[in-house]
Amino acid sequence: MIRRFGETPEPGRRYTRRVGVYALLPRGGSLLLTCQIEPGPDLQLPGGGIDPGESPIAALHREVFEETGWSIAAPRRIGAFRRFTYMPEYDLWAEKICLIYRAHPVRRQGPPTEAFHEAVWMNAGDAVHMLGNAGDRHFARLYLSGR
Repeated sequence: MIRRFGETPEPGRRYTRRVGVYALLPRGGSLLLTCQIEPGPDLQLPGGGIDPGESPIAALHREVFEETGWSIAAPRRIGAFRRFTYMPEYDLWAEKICLIYRAHPVRRQGPPTEAFHEAVWMNAGDAVHMLGNAGDRHFARLYLSGR
């Protein structure tokens, strides 16, 4: 059983399962995050959905680059959670299965390539309180306590 964070699923509502990968990207007491400006703003761990036929690791590299402009190295899965939410950009009610990795941010290649995303470096202690969903906050808190 994967731990659930956030809203309780509404009885009778149909949810589409979406598996995604997300990264804790620490450097010197800070975390590299993404701020999704539309429809937000929403501060998030960088990541997103795994495309059909794509491996989780390939998806993680792609999503982090798209949302932050950074390349990463040495991803290691540290956990997972699920949450039920409405995704306005897809007009979809989703059961999101979020696979969480820890990786090293290597180098900024340029600005984010995904529209309405901005890379943000934030003190890990602040991120624990400011991330937009409880699952992201939980994993940031675990990172902070075990650093």
